Amino acid sequence: MINVKAIETQGLTKRYRSKLALEDLHLSVEEGEIFGFLGPNGAGKTTTIRLLLGLAYPTRGEVRIFGRSPQDVDVRRQVGYLPELFRFHEWMTGAELLRFHGNLYGLSSELLKTRIPEVLERVGLLGHEQRRIQSYSKGMQQRIGLAQAILHQPRLLLLDEPTSALDPLGRKEVRELLKRLREEGTTVLLNSHLLSEVEQTCDRIAILHRGRLLQQGRMDELGALEVEILARPLSPELTTSLSQLGHLVQEGERLILRLSSRERLPEIAQRVLAAGSQLYQLTPRAHLEDLFVQLIEEAS
Repeated sequence: MINVKAIETQGLTKRYRSKLALEDLHLSVEEGEIFGFLGPNGAGKTTTIRLLLGLAYPTRGEVRIFGRSPQDVDVRRQVGYLPELFRFHEWMTGAELLRFHGNLYGLSSELLKTRIPEVLERVGLLGHEQRRIQSYSKGMQQRIGLAQAILHQPRLLLLDEPTSALDPLGRKEVRELLKRLREEGTTVLLNSHLLSEVEQTCDRIAILHRGRLLQQGRMDELGALEVEILARPLSPELTTSLSQLGHLVQEGERLILRLSSRERLPEIAQRVLAAGSQLYQLTPRAHLEDLFVQLIEEAS
């Protein structure tokens, strides 16, 4: 059985006259995962999204959405999109905006009667749908933008900085929404500069710089795994032994150990017990910011 990817690119390259915006991108996103798409400004992320949406044509290479061309109308119907710099019709109410986009998606009036309240509730705007967009705060506009992106229940959702205008509570709500969408089978491509959001939400990531792919995979596969260890006593024998597995730092009563691979996790417990200590807590945690900075600096 052929495993069809939600997104797959082969040698994807885009040149604008003398500027090379994207070069030889090989990207693979599985169905039903949340995929973080990262890179500094000018890395080629927006160009990639335009190619995925069929809004631009590659100079060379290939891009497939569910195994088909993004120019395919049936494929486009399966994609939801929220750009970073969006401008909605400010004279419309939230409900009018969703009905307008629902009509563009080809949804029936009967379906929209139930679907609009559903998405408004999911993004935390139920009760505000009769207000005009111009009266919405930036955060509310971002929420209504997310509502229109998921209105037609897309198989693939492309989000460009979807939480940049939200407060911490709003970002938490969006994280929970994205995880529920994943459970329902939706694939999400998330472009964000908020690395902590990516860290808490994404299954895998790709990092771009100057149009080229630097890394792709799970964060622990890319060497971004840290482990928080609570063990007693913190003897010199224990710290010496653990430091042989990776970079070790002591923070109060806890040890922070950076590993190159998740496969070394069982060895931590073995070494704690071998040193005569008791293990009370072993918590893996990804550390994306250091990995991101390291890769960009090495490539610059």
